[in-house]
Amino acid sequence: MSTEAGASPPDPGTPRAGATDADAATAPEAEETRAEETPESPYGTPGRRFARTPFHFGLFAGIGLIVAYMLYIGLQQAWGVLLAIIIAGFLAIGINPMVVRVERLVKRRGIAVAIVALVMFIVLCGGFATLLPPLITEVNSFVDALPNYIENLKGNRFINDLNEQYSIIENLKSAASAENITSAAGGLVSVLGVVGGTVFNGLMVVILTFYFLASFNRLKEGAYRLLPAERRPRARALGDEMLTKVGNYTIGALGIAAIAGVTSFIFMFIVDIKYAYALALIVAIFDLIPQVGATIGAVIVSLVGFSVSIPVGIACIIFFVLYQQLENWIIYPRMMSRSVKVSDLGAILGLLIGTALFGIVGALMAVPAVAAIQLLVREVHIPRQDLA
Repeated sequence: MSTEAGASPPDPGTPRAGATDADAATAPEAEETRAEETPESPYGTPGRRFARTPFHFGLFAGIGLIVAYMLYIGLQQAWGVLLAIIIAGFLAIGINPMVVRVERLVKRRGIAVAIVALVMFIVLCGGFATLLPPLITEVNSFVDALPNYIENLKGNRFINDLNEQYSIIENLKSAASAENITSAAGGLVSVLGVVGGTVFNGLMVVILTFYFLASFNRLKEGAYRLLPAERRPRARALGDEMLTKVGNYTIGALGIAAIAGVTSFIFMFIVDIKYAYALALIVAIFDLIPQVGATIGAVIVSLVGFSVSIPVGIACIIFFVLYQQLENWIIYPRMMSRSVKVSDLGAILGLLIGTALFGIVGALMAVPAVAAIQLLVREVHIPRQDLA
């Protein structure tokens, strides 16, 4: 029963209203017990706690908001490092199946990781050694042929009409002033800085990836041990299944890249483009990058096609536009649905949402994330709903 407004609180030693004689007898004993439990202090006996006022709640809420904001700022500052860690972990999970197969032969995890790293290094070096000479040759050929293309455009009546109406050539000449060239040079320095930072981040990702691979089993078991003992078997089963799906996704991505490379090689062989093998390898490597990789590979091959002839360049553009539609809507969903058992709609929606949220990294991890979510919903959420 609440006290009236303005009434003073009852004295601790005074029996409350309605209390029995037994309560009154035990009250002094309770006071003595509390006095014995209170530690003796040369500064006196501690008093009652201060009443909790709205000021206290506001103060603690404000401190909580400040701490949350500081955590947000910290995450924002460390996002680049966290992103590198996430990418390295994803790559380690994807490469782990190959390491496991090699480990079965050599019986030691460290040696298996070293063998896989050496093989990947040799493949990359061989690929660059194959790509760079023809790529430099073709770029030089394209630059040499560029004046002829411009001369041909000058003889085009349609281009001349546009020039008379909009003064295109004069505008290009004015844009090529010393001031604009200086500004472009400054922008080039910024681009080189970004490229240098990207190379450094790439090296950091590679190093972290192989560190994660070397201690993969220990990290995985350590994560499982953070859970209660009775939940570990089920968590281990679900976690291993998710890791398997990520590995299968890597295999699927490699398969899609191989299809892109082989298809491009056949097309370039038919239209008689030089260095078709090297260019097909470029297309396959860039196709591993979701969304933008296939476009970059298509632009490179199309530029080389234009260095051969304008009809060949136009044919390259048409071919890659059609192939990208085929890959985005048929090959990619089919391959990923078979490798990680994700529905076509789920693969496409996950890819779109992941790209919108996190860019290339989100697109890279979208399909495994969708597969993991589907597994959790099917094995955890739906059984609980069935029992409810």
